[in-house]
Amino acid sequence: MNWKTILASAAAASLLAFATPAFAEDYDVGAGPATYAKAMAGKRVVLIPMAMGFDLAQGWAAILKREVTAFGGTFETRDPNWSIEAGAQAITDVISSDQKPDVLVVMSFDLNSYTKLLKKAQEQGIYVILIDNPSNFAADAYVGGDWSRLGQMEAEAVIKGCGANSSKKIGLVQGDEVNATSLYQYAGIMQVLDKNPDFKVVAKPDSNWDPNTARNVTTTMLQQNPDLCGIIDFWDGDATGTAAAIADAGKKDQIYLVTTGGGEETTDCKLLSDGTFDAVVSTELYNESEAMVAMIKYLLQSGQKPGTSSPYIYSLMTTITKDTMNPRSCWNLKALQAAAEAK
Repeated sequence: MNWKTILASAAAASLLAFATPAFAEDYDVGAGPATYAKAMAGKRVVLIPMAMGFDLAQGWAAILKREVTAFGGTFETRDPNWSIEAGAQAITDVISSDQKPDVLVVMSFDLNSYTKLLKKAQEQGIYVILIDNPSNFAADAYVGGDWSRLGQMEAEAVIKGCGANSSKKIGLVQGDEVNATSLYQYAGIMQVLDKNPDFKVVAKPDSNWDPNTARNVTTTMLQQNPDLCGIIDFWDGDATGTAAAIADAGKKDQIYLVTTGGGEETTDCKLLSDGTFDAVVSTELYNESEAMVAMIKYLLQSGQKPGTSSPYIYSLMTTITKDTMNPRSCWNLKALQAAAEAK
């Protein structure tokens, strides 16, 4: 037998192996839609962010509502309105309700506040997904940004924006001392600055995530350090206050302002376009939301007990500037909400 005959025989054997009916007997490839529908129908998903009054929470809610409603489930939100106590009460209420949620999506205020409540939720058969803010809790999934890497990207952007011939003095407008996103951003920033010792952080006040506070602390920062070349603000929501202080001081062309956000059109891309922000490290809400939806669908079909595994689903992050914006860089909240309401 020659080599051509041997190869032809091997190929035929492989095809026959794949064509055997055993595969169809073991797994019915046509059963997918019915299996999916059975797992999803009537499932209850509840979102509890830090507050409902900002773009990220509203964007997540719009996408989740559309998806959950489409697969035959029910979707609800609770609004703590920036109160840890109200958030804890909301979690307590939903896990104590007669119709417990099947999936609880939570944006935690800090590393520890909700830990006991979320463990209780899992013990009662509820899957828990943490969105955007990590916590000292083994959730069924964490979906969101790698905040240490995000801080590194912010530092890289401000170093590039300041340039080699600048004062190399940088200010930070942090969130607070307990929120994981603030702590991890700071750690990431310092990792990069440790490798670039010419650049120094000369001020690092907290804003408590409030634009008025950010404006006030930035005004003081600029008075004490008039030769700053760059500022990193830890959230686009309060970076508007930081930007206002920079404009009030007449330093818009002198200071390179970097912040982070989810890429909402009027919050991020508009402010990049008009020069209010110089760079935004985006956690890309579309990517986050799509990952969250995929995890919800997976968990509801998995049959696994809540608390079985704790994967990290980090979303792709990008640094957006006026020159690098593209059609996927930003999203429009009103358009998302309209799509969620469409029949």
